[in-house]
Amino acid sequence: MPGRQRSVVQATQIVGRQMLERGDGKVVNLASMLSYFGGFTAAAYGATKGAVGQLTKSIANEWAPRGVNVNAVAPGFIATDMNTALVADETRDRQILERIPAGRWGRPDDIAGAVLFLASPAAHYIHGALLPVDGGYLGR
Repeated sequence: MPGRQRSVVQATQIVGRQMLERGDGKVVNLASMLSYFGGFTAAAYGATKGAVGQLTKSIANEWAPRGVNVNAVAPGFIATDMNTALVADETRDRQILERIPAGRWGRPDDIAGAVLFLASPAAHYIHGALLPVDGGYLGR
């Protein structure tokens, strides 16, 4: 398993230990829209993000009875440094925006809000969810 994805497993286990001991806690992993479908020139990235999604579901099954919620946020196209080349490519930018019902690229604060929700008491009965934060992209 590549180092970065192994670190998701390790970090979940490390923080989860204390949560399991006290019988309460929230883990929110970061998956991706590529957890749902394949991308262009991103096979390794998609495979590892798919693994994050399945890890989230599997650990949620194990930890839910012990009072710990494990969920993930799956960002869509977010305007960050990682996507500078896509935003700069007029053709790809247009294709992406045509598919997003919200009509814009997401912002980091869009993801922060979803993470805050999953970490809050409002999400107490949510276990093993991959919450797409994509401006409606998956709905098309």
